[in-house]
Amino acid sequence: MRIRRSLIDLDDLTGEEIAAIFEQTAKFEATAPGRRLAGKTCVNMFFEDSTRTFTSFNMAELRLGADVVNLAPRNLSLSSKGETLEDTAMTLGAMGISVLVVRHPEAGFPQRFALRFDGHVVNAGDGVHAHPTQALLDIYTLIEEFGELKGRAVAIVGDVLHSRVAHSAMRGLSRLGATVVLVGPEAFLPGSYAGDGVRVERDFDAILPEVDAVVLLRIQRERFVEMPISDQEYVAAYRLDHRRLRLLRKEAIVMHPGPYNRGMELDDSVLDFAGWRYARQVHHGVAIRMAVLDLLVNARSL
Repeated sequence: MRIRRSLIDLDDLTGEEIAAIFEQTAKFEATAPGRRLAGKTCVNMFFEDSTRTFTSFNMAELRLGADVVNLAPRNLSLSSKGETLEDTAMTLGAMGISVLVVRHPEAGFPQRFALRFDGHVVNAGDGVHAHPTQALLDIYTLIEEFGELKGRAVAIVGDVLHSRVAHSAMRGLSRLGATVVLVGPEAFLPGSYAGDGVRVERDFDAILPEVDAVVLLRIQRERFVEMPISDQEYVAAYRLDHRRLRLLRKEAIVMHPGPYNRGMELDDSVLDFAGWRYARQVHHGVAIRMAVLDLLVNARSL
């Protein structure tokens, strides 16, 4: 069983640790971090395609001076030779690997790996369960914009049911005192999500004047056997466009964890909107992930 700390979801971090990650992120964005992971080896195992997360973890590890190994699924005995997850975890641990960054389509896979790996596991997205580092960089972007989040209202719009980013962000935002307003049709957002600082709403237009930020989500078509709502119905009710942008408060911002689909959850007017913060989110990804890796590997309290 593991003896070192891992990051599977935001529940694995205390409030003080989240604050420390954000403080370190600001420092890393201002000044080169130095070789804080020199002599450590980080292995990235991505069983799903990724652009932003995969690239930013690689950049974070290299900037911290780590040795980096990228293992594609086809290179693993786990997938091609019948090796068990437990055997793979033991093998990598015996090699002296310090950190495993894992993305997998199965919810719970990184946690299972962490229970058998004598090192640090970072969840880079597992099924529809969690994506803690994306949630951290989204929350950091909001704090950069507004400062303290207590009393702020953040709308998360779209396919919440299948969004691992939304699931992690809801936890983090609620802990920081923000009101989370989930918006979408029943098929993408069951009413059972409401509670503990989280509201469920169906009328997108009605909530726009009251929120400080809107986080748009991609419809994850690959997770449906048959789409429960037509594109035309979704666009009419939930696409952010020029008309809906005019309903927002003057200081409100719009975010998206990516990849975004033009014409579906947003139209081109959003990309020209003064409050569009997608580029800031992407920008913070490397420093947030450097701060997470530094905290797990180097913090004495862990």
